[in-house]
Amino acid sequence: MVTNNGMGNSDKELSTILLANYLKLLIDENLLPNALLFYGEGVKTVVENSPFLETLSLLEKKGVNLIVCKTCLNFYELADKVKVGKIGTMADIIHYQWNVDKVITV
Repeated sequence: MVTNNGMGNSDKELSTILLANYLKLLIDENLLPNALLFYGEGVKTVVENSPFLETLSLLEKKGVNLIVCKTCLNFYELADKVKVGKIGTMADIIHYQWNVDKVITV
């Protein structure tokens, strides 16, 4: 689950570096999750001008489901700026959470 526009709650520059490294390592180590779920400020990582778009696009091409919270996109007025992933509902997010053995929040 990606809940911030970066990884963790540290300095913005550091959190951006951390998430970029995390996503790249998922690909490099072939540790592909079934899905990445984006909600809260995490939806900002999938919209235009996000520094994560290239890596997220590659993850999506490798079969990782990218599910983006529609309510959050609407709240931040970003629904028309999504560049990767599938816009979903909270029901979609719950579905993915309940159908895995482990949920990791970054």
